[in-house]
Parts: sequence; structure tokens; C-alpha cells
Amino acid sequence: MDRHTAPPRTNWTFLTNHARVLAAIARDPGTRLRDIASHCDLTERAAQAIVTDLEKAGYLAHTRAGRRNRYEITPDTRLRHPADDHLPVAALLDLMTSGTERSHATPAPAPRQRTQTTGPQPTTLST
Repeated sequence: MDRHTAPPRTNWTFLTNHARVLAAIARDPGTRLRDIASHCDLTERAAQAIVTDLEKAGYLAHTRAGRRNRYEITPDTRLRHPADDHLPVAALLDLMTSGTERSHATPAPAPRQRTQTTGPQPTTLST
């Protein structure tokens, strides 16, 4: 397969639409919902519903700047899945936005250490 050819669509992805929307906002906190929807391949209605979910869960807040919204991410909010709840959302955003300029300059807090009493030690992937 040519490396520029998009792979066939499957019924699952590694990242949820919520993660993709939050990453789009991290890249540009002043982005419009229309642009978020376009970037994430969503309808505007779906993008709005996801932004509302993220606000209700405490991952972001918005303020009005004239006719536009400006979003602010709460970087120390923990991920929701029990296997990942030791990680702040900033850690995910750092991975998703590496190589791009992030508009919010809040540094990611260090992830809290988890102790493991039995079983294999976790491995770290490096890029």
C-alpha cells in the first residue's frame, strides 16, 4: 500500500472523538466549533455535544470573546478510565500535540507514581 493512501476504515480507532476534539482545542483555544468539526471529521452538532461533555466533566471551560468562544483546558484533570486515572489529561495532550505548537502554555504536571506489588513491570515506549 502506498504510504499516502489512507488505510481502509475500520469499526474502531485508538482515539475517541472526545480526545480528538480536546487535542484540536489544545492546538488552538480560539478555534470555532465549525473548524473543530471539520478537523475531527464530525458534524458541528456532534462537536458541540462533545465540547459540552468535556466542559461538564471539568476538562475545559469557555469564555466569550466577542462573538467567539475561547477555551481553556484544565490540564491536571485526570483521565476517566480506571486504568489511566493516574494520568492528567495534559499527558495525553502532550502526546497528541507533539510536533505542533500548543497554544496553552500550562506545563503538564508529573504523573503520580503507581506502585505495583505483583506481576510484570510496565514497559515504557519511546519514540
